[in-house]
Amino acid sequence: MFYEPDSRDKTLLRHDPFKALIAPRPIGWVSTMSRAGAVNLAPYSFFNAVSERPPMIVFSSNGRKDSLSFAEETREFVWNMATFDLRDAMNETSAALPRGKSEFDFAGLEQAPSRRVAPPRVALSPAALECKVSEIARLKDMDGAPTENYLVFGQVVGVHIEEAFIKDGRVDTAAMRPIARCGYFDYAMVDRTFVLPRPMKF
Repeated sequence: MFYEPDSRDKTLLRHDPFKALIAPRPIGWVSTMSRAGAVNLAPYSFFNAVSERPPMIVFSSNGRKDSLSFAEETREFVWNMATFDLRDAMNETSAALPRGKSEFDFAGLEQAPSRRVAPPRVALSPAALECKVSEIARLKDMDGAPTENYLVFGQVVGVHIEEAFIKDGRVDTAAMRPIARCGYFDYAMVDRTFVLPRPMKF
């Protein structure tokens, strides 16, 4: 089948499959802090690494949510790895809480201090990246009209890894069991990997 995004056959596809096709996507479980010291923790469905040198990551906020506002104020955020063991707590932090109510407390999560930035980490997460905001960009559509989507780019200034997951000088990603977003309410878990060497140059 073929369709244009605004004119799909809803008798066949009742729900938009866009997110189910761009899958799995790593989860941007982002902690931020306002200038006044308020802490926010929220999962973002649109998140990824975008650069290796320097190491940079990005998350996309649909609307002006606290994570975006706090990152604008302090120019800092932390990415926390969401794992299978933390799936329920991660999901709890997606709740629309009243302003000022802590997602850490609501989800029963302990905070851990960061080293290079003010926002705390999720203590039980096996990996976290401390970031300084390098750029915030409001997305435009193909006609140049601004949308309500904002990209927050962060340069990694600190890396936390639980040492139990380091084996022979490499991180055992599958042992951490990170989870990823698929479409609808579906998630995936990485619990095994396979090796695929790059082809030789000719």
